[in-house]
Amino acid sequence: MGSDERKALIRRFVEEVWNDGNLDALAEFVTPDFMDHTPEQPEPVQGVEAIRRLVSRCREAFPDARFTIHDMIAERDRVAWRWTARGTHAGDLPGLLATGRQVTTTGIEIYRVAGMRIAERWGVCDRHGLARQLDSGSETRSKNTKGVCAIAPRPPGER
Repeated sequence: MGSDERKALIRRFVEEVWNDGNLDALAEFVTPDFMDHTPEQPEPVQGVEAIRRLVSRCREAFPDARFTIHDMIAERDRVAWRWTARGTHAGDLPGLLATGRQVTTTGIEIYRVAGMRIAERWGVCDRHGLARQLDSGSETRSKNTKGVCAIAPRPPGER
């Protein structure tokens, strides 16, 4: 698989899974032993079912979320991409009740592709900027303040 094919795989993954919410397509895109190395995850994300739960929780919190890809670079078995995500915080997150606010965040991710599927992910996003957009005071917070996905940060002040 060449660079163009790896980039096309990631574009399809973003469009079909993240933007369209087609969770049934996950097994087509990720390896059975897929591993997400993103440090802000509250629990390890390993395997197809774990990524399914992660995407599902994110889409429940931001059902109209859309990722826009700005840059994509492929080198060897890696694909890096820079993105912006926009959506409405319509569902609760751990530690933060739905606010109904339109939010925007940005991030960069690197995927390792093995064969025709995604095997690993490393990602960072502006979760602090997102948390500032979602912060509406202490009445929206609960004691559990860990984020559930790259676009679901801990509320301000949480370490």
